[in-house]
Formats: sequence, C-alpha cells, structure tokens
Amino acid sequence: MRLDTSRWLVAGMVMAALLAGCAIGPDYKRPPVAEPPVFRGQATAEAASLADLPWWEVFQDPILKNLITEALGSNYDVNIAAARVQEARAQVGVARSEYFPAIDYNVGAQRSRFSGALLGLPGGEPSTSNLYHGWLTASWEIDIWGRIRRSNEAARASLLATEDARRGVWLTLVSDLGQAYFELLALDVRLQIARSSTQAYRNTYDLFQDRLKGGVASKLETSRAEGALGSAEASIPQLESDIVAKENQISILLGRSPGPVPRGMPMYEQAVVPTVPAGLPSALLERRPDLRQAEQKLVGANANIGVAKAAFFPQLSLTALFGRASPEVSALTGGTATIWAVAGMLSGPIFEGGKNLSNYRVAKAQWEQVKLQYEQAVLTALREVSDALTLLGKLSEAETGQERSVKALQQAAEHAMDRYRQGFASYFEVLEAQQQLYPAQNVLAQIRRDRLLAHVQLYKALGGGWSLTDAEWNAKGSGG
Repeated sequence: MRLDTSRWLVAGMVMAALLAGCAIGPDYKRPPVAEPPVFRGQATAEAASLADLPWWEVFQDPILKNLITEALGSNYDVNIAAARVQEARAQVGVARSEYFPAIDYNVGAQRSRFSGALLGLPGGEPSTSNLYHGWLTASWEIDIWGRIRRSNEAARASLLATEDARRGVWLTLVSDLGQAYFELLALDVRLQIARSSTQAYRNTYDLFQDRLKGGVASKLETSRAEGALGSAEASIPQLESDIVAKENQISILLGRSPGPVPRGMPMYEQAVVPTVPAGLPSALLERRPDLRQAEQKLVGANANIGVAKAAFFPQLSLTALFGRASPEVSALTGGTATIWAVAGMLSGPIFEGGKNLSNYRVAKAQWEQVKLQYEQAVLTALREVSDALTLLGKLSEAETGQERSVKALQQAAEHAMDRYRQGFASYFEVLEAQQQLYPAQNVLAQIRRDRLLAHVQLYKALGGGWSLTDAEWNAKGSGG
C-alpha cells in the first residue's frame, strides 16, 4: 500500500512538472509604434548617429569633462538611482525564492500539569508530563500555471526598467550639467558686454560733459548720455547675481555645497557644428533609456496579467515533516521517537465575491495604461529629436546673420563717434548707434548659447552614450 502511494505521488509530481512547462497569460510582444523613415528636420536617413559617441568625445572642454566626471561620482540623483537598482535586484531574489521549497525547523520543550480529576484519574491526583520535540518541515508549490514564472518575469522587467532609469539619470545629468555650464559661459559673455557697454557709455558721458563745460554740447545730450550710462550700470548687478545662481545650480549637480565654478574655453571657442548625424528613427527605441524603461514597464505589466489569471486555477503544493518527539530527552535519539508526514494539497477558489476577476481586470487596465504611456513616450522622443535637429540648423543660419549685424553696428558706432568729434553728427546719432550695438551683441551671445544647448539637447534626445556599458559610465564617474 505504501509502495502504491509513493508511485502515485511520484507520478503526480511528474505530471505537475509537465504541466508547468507553459505559463498562462499573454506572452509579451512589442506594440507597433510610429517609426518614420527619417526624423523631421533630417535631410537623409543615415545609420551613424551623434548618440554613438561617448560624452567625453562630444564635449571638448577639459574643465567641463572634469565637472561631469565629478558629478557622475557624487551626484545625489545618481546615488539614489544606484540604490533603487540594488532594491530591484533584491526583489528579483525574493521572486526567485518561490521556485524552491521552503524548509523550516522547529525545536521545543514542554512541561504541563493537569488535575487528576480533569484527566479522569482515580483519586484525582495531579499529573505532570514532559514533551520534547524537534522536526523539519518543507513546503513547495508546484508552478503548474506559471504564476511564479510570471512573477519572476515581472520582477526581472522591474529590475531592467530600474537599470534603464539609472542610465537615464546618467544621461540627464550629463546633459543638465552641459547646459548649465554653457549657460554660465553665456552669462560671462553678457556680463562682459554689459561692462564694455557701461565703459563706452561712460566715455560718451564724459565727452558730453566736457563739451558741456566748454559750451559746445547741450544739457539735453549730456542727460541722455547719463541715462544710458545708468541703465547699463544697472544690468551688471543682475547679471552677477545670475552667475552666482548658475554656479550654485552646478554645485548642487556636483553634489557639493554652493561655490564658484571654474571655467575652461570661452563660449565662442566651444565647438559647435551646424548639422550632426541623427541616425535612424527605428534605432531610437533601443538607444533612449527612457524608452527602454517604458518598454520594460510594459513587459512587467504584461506578466502581471498572467499572475492575475493564474489565481483562477487551483494550486498544487507538497508538504513534508520529519523529526523526533518524546517525553524523554534521551529517547529523541531512538528510532521509536521518529515522526514523519508527507502530504499533497490541491486548493483553488470557488467563491470570492469577484475578487480574482477584479484583480484580473486591474492588471489588464494597468497594462493598457502602460502601453499608452509607452506609445506616447515614443512620439515625444521623435518630437524632441526633430525639435533639436531643426533648432540646430536654423540657429546656424541665425548666427551668421547676427554676426553680420554686429560687425556692421560696431563700425556704425565707431563712425558716429568720429563724426560727433568732428562736429558732423549730433549726440543722437552716437547714442542711437551704441543703443543698437550692445543689444545686438547680447542677441548674438544668446544665439551661440542656444546652439550649444541645442547640441546638448540633441545628444540627450538621441539617447547619447547608449553603447557605453555600466562599467564605463561608472569608471568615468570614479575618475577612471
């Protein structure tokens, strides 16, 4: 009889293993998304992409490279993202543990005393008894319907999504720091323009003042010159404040207290090109970390549908117990104190008030939400690449025109001052030429800044540094 029972138990386990070969629920398939042949703003399709370059080849300024290296090693968002990866990796271990039997131990000693009358003993004498025991218990769920496998699939997807999120933090940090650094250089240029214009207005005011004392100039032109000087002087403190604020922003990205930030090459010496290779739109899905993260979330949501669906079916679990129990400690080593038990249990839902059905609908709705978020993220990525490509090209044209304007206005300001000294021009011509020149110089500085920012934005939008391994990112972050 015992032999027959063992055979049936072995046969049941083999059958369960065969049934466990497939998991219920849908297998993941990437949903179709928009993949145009070229990005809008891209002349022709090309396999090469700016995103293929590591960040240290995109940014040529050695000071900026040092700042990025420092930030990758000490930025708080980077460290938080690393901790989240460790958490997700541990969660994978928790999910994987369900594949294996759970084995527990129990050791105890008990001494009890009962009234003899309660126990029905003659004379009602109290009785004292001891019990010593120690045993192992094991329980194991056979994954017939793939609930455990789907749970592990969801956990692995969560880990991969978290790792992609960390790569997204690295790329965002590099781009944010690059943009903040170029904005700082632009503020330096604007401060220099403000100081130069202040000095020029001061020279004009001094000239008008001297001519007023000599009775050649009028009070009107001297007052106008003094007003222009005051306006130029007022812009300097604001720009100095903006520079300190930008340095503080960079310091926080570096993970250190607010303080001054070193500069490398001036803004107009920074490398910038009118057009760069953008690659193929279809490759964007594999390169951008935020898109990979969104897809892994979709994988996890898809697996959770299988987990919810498995709750409709019965669960098969095996349990076993082996140990010793005896009223005497010495008897625990004898064979007569041995106890054991083996059991199999099949359990499943009959009526739970619609709980499992509602959970299944929840999983389906969550998958639909994540799917829509993924599709939206792809469209957003295509838009960001197109915006950056178009902006980069148009700003190149704008800078060419603005450089021509600034050069002409510089000549006009010099010519107006010469004419005024010779008595052929009025004060109005001098002030008008200066008041046109310095705003034009500011516009030129802003265009050059925007070109640098567009270059950084395009690198980020394309998923720059996608081919770098985690070790290469970390090596640069540690100064390696």
